[in-house]
Amino acid sequence: MSVATEASEYLFSYGTLQDKAVQLANFGRELEGSADALPGYEQAWVEITDPEVLATSGKTHHPILRPGNAASAPIPGTVFRITAQELAAADSYEVADYKRVSVVLQSGIEAWVYVSV
Repeated sequence: MSVATEASEYLFSYGTLQDKAVQLANFGRELEGSADALPGYEQAWVEITDPEVLATSGKTHHPILRPGNAASAPIPGTVFRITAQELAAADSYEVADYKRVSVVLQSGIEAWVYVSV
């Protein structure tokens, strides 16, 4: 069975999960996605101290989303179709500052996204 037929989850990324090196390290493949946006949130930054995440992303600070309001500009990013196993791998990659929630993107797609705890 191909990855495309097993891919049943949508994941929206506005940060490092869009990076090819991060995708290869976490999923063993480069993900294909399409541009989308998430309304109702505002972006901030979180300092990363986890050595594995630092090594994978190469960045000391990652973007993080907090609830905004109706006037908040939509957060641009990429929506990926992934497998349940890849979603579990993404859960392992994200540090404790993030939690996974279900959202509806500007396109109408229901997707998972990592936001501030």
